[in-house]
Amino acid sequence: MWKMKEYIMLGGDEDERAENFLDEESEGLCSLSATQRTYAFAACLLAGLVLMFLSLIVFAKPIKFALLFTFGNVLAVGSTAFLMGPEQQLRMMFDSVRVYATAIYIGFVVLALICALWIQSKILTLLAIICEICALIWYCLSYIPFARRIVSDLMIRFCDTEL
Repeated sequence: MWKMKEYIMLGGDEDERAENFLDEESEGLCSLSATQRTYAFAACLLAGLVLMFLSLIVFAKPIKFALLFTFGNVLAVGSTAFLMGPEQQLRMMFDSVRVYATAIYIGFVVLALICALWIQSKILTLLAIICEICALIWYCLSYIPFARRIVSDLMIRFCDTEL
């Protein structure tokens, strides 16, 4: 967070600030330039989105759907490792705020793959994918301040069964 503030507060050339911001986090981890990492991020994100879109085409075949959707999902989530570096990505994923959301998301990714590849049950695969989508949404909400609390409050309000 302080890197972003430093990035905004520093004066000087816009391109120089962008280069410094991208270079500082993963200097020793990767020999790619900031531009190459940005292109790799975009390519990885685009590939993930394409796989998720293609999974909708084979929705009638839950096992193929699960494979395409899960791999696309993992590619899209993992694409940010090109921007901030894999070490920082993992540090943020397993931060105390989102460690449970990350573990549940990874668990459902693995479960979806097991149901699709090993068990080959269409119903279990679809259930695992639905849970994976919910876990991904909850994981993504962990990056937005107070988002999980707001969603929890809304769910309690809308699903309250008091008569």
